[in-house]
Amino acid sequence: MKTSTYGSNMSVQSSSNQSAHVSGIGLFLFLVALIIGIAGMVGMLAADASFFWALMYLGFFVLIGILCMYSIRVAQQWEKAILLRLGKYRGLRGPGLFWVMPFIDTVPAWIDQRVKVSPFSAEKTLTKDTVPVNVDAVLFWVIWDAEKAALAVEDYHSAITWASQTALREIIGQMALADILLGRNKMDAELQKIIDQRTTPWGITVQSVEIRDVVIPADLEDAMSRQAQAERERQARVILGESEKQIAENFAKAAESYQNNPTALHLRAMNMLYEGLKEKGALVIVPSSAVESMNLGGISGLVAMAQNTPAMVEAAKKPAPAAKK
Repeated sequence: MKTSTYGSNMSVQSSSNQSAHVSGIGLFLFLVALIIGIAGMVGMLAADASFFWALMYLGFFVLIGILCMYSIRVAQQWEKAILLRLGKYRGLRGPGLFWVMPFIDTVPAWIDQRVKVSPFSAEKTLTKDTVPVNVDAVLFWVIWDAEKAALAVEDYHSAITWASQTALREIIGQMALADILLGRNKMDAELQKIIDQRTTPWGITVQSVEIRDVVIPADLEDAMSRQAQAERERQARVILGESEKQIAENFAKAAESYQNNPTALHLRAMNMLYEGLKEKGALVIVPSSAVESMNLGGISGLVAMAQNTPAMVEAAKKPAPAAKK
């Protein structure tokens, strides 16, 4: 079904190309010859000439106009016309106006030398580690020798498409799934090299190949997602362990600093109590061992006394109540 559709598209494109390459100058000359023929025919009939000779006069100029219309061809700036004379290759024509000999010369192909884009794909192709994948790619190519493209291969569009698909399947079969997913640039370079080697004898060069998408099975995608999550969890636990190790090392260094410096230890204890009691209504729970080692009991008493001193002063200022009789 795809082949027939492609063939019909090519036939429609060929007919449209033929009509597009008819020169406007040729059409103009055809109209001029037709007008001259009609005017001459009317004049001959007005002069009582034979209708047969008047019709022959008109036919002569119509034939001249048709020959002019189909003899003058025009090729666009990006095109080359393949000229055959009695079936033999005579050369390339264009861009611009050129002449062909009616009934002797033919122009079977018009070669477009602009850069073309051809998408291609490989479906359910096994990788080196036997994983089926679907790969979509885009090929950028250009015809650098129009003669070879017209004479060396029947249909260079189909040829380059099949060559690209075959090369893509070969590359996928030689690479593991991880290499395909991570090494797309390398895969693009290998594809370009292989396809270019196959198309060079046809006068076609490959400018670049780009992998658009790599589709893997849904089950494998879920498994890879779980594996990635487990790997990230493992890395998080390793980082947390390294952090705990660094914290323990820093605590050990701090203990060594406080071991022979009781004043620094008491200052640190006072700072801890201050941080815990600076907000109103805060409750601080301190282990008994810390109270004994850092003398937190005396310090906490001093702090409590300092907090209660303003209340005691206010109470002392108030007059004593009178004794009841």
